[in-house]
Amino acid sequence: MSTRFQSAVPALALAAALGSALAMGAAPASAAEKGAAQEKCFGIALAGKNDCAAGPGTTCAGTSKVDHQANSWKFVPAGTCTTTPSKTSPSGFGQLAEFKAKPSKAG
Repeated sequence: MSTRFQSAVPALALAAALGSALAMGAAPASAAEKGAAQEKCFGIALAGKNDCAAGPGTTCAGTSKVDHQANSWKFVPAGTCTTTPSKTSPSGFGQLAEFKAKPSKAG
């Protein structure tokens, strides 16, 4: 073996070991995000972007017909729903339950 090859092998092995260690360290963070507490938030989904429950005549995910539909929901991190803006909610923010949309302003 040449001297160049002999010195390159340990360097490559070290790089591979460090890369593996970094990849393993990132996995628990992703798993934690997926397992994080979530809640249904009504009135915040954009048209066609709801997670489920979009009212009569719809089947489920991605079937809301308008932005901020009052009877469609989207999963959000727990505790953030009621601070997420909603154009149709009486409070102006997402709701933890289906609600009656406030009248739109015709202009």
